[in-house]
Amino acid sequence: MSIFTSGFFYIVPFLVVLTVLVFVHELGHYLVARWNGVRVDVFSIGFGPEIFGWNDRAGTRWKFSAVPLGGYVKMFGDADPASMASPNVAAMSEEEKAVSFHHKRLMQRVAVVSAGPVANFVFAIVALAILFMTAGQPFTPAQIGSIQPDSAAAAGGLQPGDTIVAIDGHSVARFEDIQRDVRLNAGTSMNLLVQRGDGQITLSVTPRTTAITDRFGNEHSFGLLGIERNGMDYVRRNPIDAVWRAGDETLNLCTGTLTAVWQMIIGARTTDELGGPLRIAQMSGEVAQGGVVALVWFMAVLSVNLGLINLFPIPVLDGGHLLFYFAEALRGRPLGARAQEYGFRVGLALVLTLMVFATWNDLVHLRVIAFLKGLVS
Repeated sequence: MSIFTSGFFYIVPFLVVLTVLVFVHELGHYLVARWNGVRVDVFSIGFGPEIFGWNDRAGTRWKFSAVPLGGYVKMFGDADPASMASPNVAAMSEEEKAVSFHHKRLMQRVAVVSAGPVANFVFAIVALAILFMTAGQPFTPAQIGSIQPDSAAAAGGLQPGDTIVAIDGHSVARFEDIQRDVRLNAGTSMNLLVQRGDGQITLSVTPRTTAITDRFGNEHSFGLLGIERNGMDYVRRNPIDAVWRAGDETLNLCTGTLTAVWQMIIGARTTDELGGPLRIAQMSGEVAQGGVVALVWFMAVLSVNLGLINLFPIPVLDGGHLLFYFAEALRGRPLGARAQEYGFRVGLALVLTLMVFATWNDLVHLRVIAFLKGLVS
């Protein structure tokens, strides 16, 4: 396979996945803005020069731009895609104020800004619910099939045939629930409520830190007990049950992601796992070759991550706007233009720094740095 053919199989799925998720996010902003009477000037997929686009009856310019790494909705009264207020906001006529985003009530602006991340969470729930109704939800009873010798499970007293009922006080329904909890608690003692025969016992087990390299070449460190399940089942759900369980799965994805981020902040997890657009492109291509089910799962996970990242309280992100609105609610008036401008500058610097760091990780992971060093050594 030539490098061009190989690149095609990575780039095309990446662009499709990113376009769908960005469209969902920005559509959330757009719909709630229009619902609150805000005029939307531009709906863009991507940044930079326009490739093609069209105008709708409401005066919105829908377009695809040259740099397909995000998107934005520019509302009437915005000075830029980051939604900074235009200098002439104060001089608007009454008719213009009626359709200006920056003249809407505080809770209306909160709703518009929150709608993007919320749309990503809703997309994940819908996508997973469809999978649970069609392909089925991975569901394996929380019963231990076998235990690896000299493992954390063996040291903790677990035995084949045991059923784990609860971990640290919260109930466990599936083997997948055990995996999720154990992976995030490497080196941390966990109290397991275990069903053994006709009775229940409590065991203290400490997952051991294990590092593996996945099929995408990413190295991960996580907790491992050393237990194996009794096979893997897929259970098809009815529509109501599927939506409920998809919501629960989305909540678990949120919790797991936030836990991993916190562990990186305190140094308990390596930041080498942070990936940027190059690694997402690689994973998109690999997952797409695994079929529709794998691709939809991947999109749901990315959609949750996109929603969470945008809620971080960093100016230029949705969470930064919400932080300003929180300050406005406390003060009774908006922050000054200079304070907001400095906030956006700091936020932009933080976001760009994170992007550069993640891209560097991608280049190291894909061995581009090693290749370049080899050329000059």
